[in-house]
Amino acid sequence: MYPAAIEEYVRPGTVAEALAALGRYDDGDALMLAGGQSAMQAVKTRLLRPRCIIDLQAVTELKGVSSDGGALRIGPITPYAALATETSFDGPYQALRDAAARVGDRQVRNRGTIGGSLCWNYVAACMPPVALALDMEMVLTGPNGSRTISADDFIGGPLETAREDDEILVSLNLAAPPAHTGSAYKKWGLVTDALPVIGVCVKLTTDGAGACIAARVAVGGLGDGPRRATAAESAFKGVSAGDGDGITAALQTASDEIETQSDMWADADYRKLLIRSLGAEVVASAFARATG
Repeated sequence: MYPAAIEEYVRPGTVAEALAALGRYDDGDALMLAGGQSAMQAVKTRLLRPRCIIDLQAVTELKGVSSDGGALRIGPITPYAALATETSFDGPYQALRDAAARVGDRQVRNRGTIGGSLCWNYVAACMPPVALALDMEMVLTGPNGSRTISADDFIGGPLETAREDDEILVSLNLAAPPAHTGSAYKKWGLVTDALPVIGVCVKLTTDGAGACIAARVAVGGLGDGPRRATAAESAFKGVSAGDGDGITAALQTASDEIETQSDMWADADYRKLLIRSLGAEVVASAFARATG
């Protein structure tokens, strides 16, 4: 299907220019494109009917990864392919590499962006649960200034976020992690590059003896959007990599507290099984990365 008529195409060079273009249109009439892998499909099928498309690819301040004292800043239009090879994530934030390396196919990984995925927040996407598990912060800029919001507050139900129509996502921030922190992500789909039927992300911090002292667990591929498993996070405290029973019990808690759905890809019970089985692999990787 062909898109509805588009009146203007804008390719700004700065965030200020992008905001100026956005301000010329009423809410919903201008569409910002990061990589366009999801948004352009919606335009072609007329799910979205923008009067103006604002292409952000020339805004270099929105690209790249930088570090400051262990804290990381990710430009929201950094493509997945760049994230998949970013060694500054290794250990505490390595789940980002896990997810970016398996998003879509090669074309999507080279064109698609982390910020585009988070702002689109598709029901079956890898980056939203990763952002939740890593406790990422989003910086939004609009006509009234900038604000910083946690992933917990930014990510809503499918295709819903806290971003206002007149705001641009300008930065994704990760705090300097505590020592002995590791993270991992894994998804299961019908084929290798498929959208996740279930995706599980875990971040763990351990004490000097290897026991978990803090955990964040998030699950994607859910009908009501990605969710943290907060009861499971509590259950992981005191568990170590060699405590198979403790890990099994914590993952059982996760599958019990997360509501799953049945559809043409998998039934609800199978999704719960995936939370436990994928979770076991992810937890093992997170513990290994936490210990270096």
